[in-house]
Amino acid sequence: GNLIFKGTARNFNSLMCGAAKVTVVEVEELVEPGELDPNQIHIPGIFVQRIFEGKNYEKRIEKRTIREK
Repeated sequence: GNLIFKGTARNFNSLMCGAAKVTVVEVEELVEPGELDPNQIHIPGIFVQRIFEGKNYEKRIEKRTIREK
């Protein structure tokens, strides 16, 4: 149940996990115990009650586009 967040997800997700009565987490990837560096963990497993592994993520990247005249 230990979690590591990427990018701006680190801003408020850790605070919400600590404040919530029940934390349900949708993760991109599940790893075996011991694969994560303990110094890099943002949320310890004690705060996570449910884990759901999402499939077929579509990574949308915003791109600035300009219109030619």
